[in-house]
Amino acid sequence: MNTLHYVFDPLCGWCYGASATVAALAGAEGVRLELLPSGLFQEDGARPMDDAFAAYAWSNDQPIERLTGQRFSQRYRDHVLADRVQRFDSGPATRALTAVSMTAPAREVEALKAIQLARYVDGKDVTQIDVLAATLDGLGLSDAGRMLRADTPALQAAVDARVADAQAVMQRFGARGVPSFVLESGGRRQLLHAGTACSDPAAFLAQVTAA
Repeated sequence: MNTLHYVFDPLCGWCYGASATVAALAGAEGVRLELLPSGLFQEDGARPMDDAFAAYAWSNDQPIERLTGQRFSQRYRDHVLADRVQRFDSGPATRALTAVSMTAPAREVEALKAIQLARYVDGKDVTQIDVLAATLDGLGLSDAGRMLRADTPALQAAVDARVADAQAVMQRFGARGVPSFVLESGGRRQLLHAGTACSDPAAFLAQVTAA
């Protein structure tokens, strides 16, 4: 059984672009997918959604859509990028996914995709706990929704541990950003080239399963 460590951020556009590949990996035989949220865009990495950053984000989103086919809707542009109240902060979404990892770990990839679609297609503010909890409830992940609303010390400790693991993996293998993939096979680990994860899901999956 090969283990693929997937380092990502739930607000990373390129990670959304790689979502078809990630879904395929989650269902592949002989592969155990381990999700590691990086914390890249939370705490010190969070920032206001000002005009300059919104324009920068949209200029990156369009090439991602052309390359991967993942949709960035006008509603997202109007209700997320144009909102000067909500921040660009992945901390709440990372807590939501960690709650899923603690209550229904086999469904974390599904929850990640739902949060991405809520933001990039439906234009919802996934920096809000109530929005995220409702998204989890809509998937039937009510235990995770309750845990997220309660925001217990145990949940925060789990978030901190996962982010620390992700950052340790990135540092060890020299990964410069997300998405990053580290394949563990036969007791050895290697950083994979992530480009085909966005451009050619079948080729990336074949690279992982052939190891």
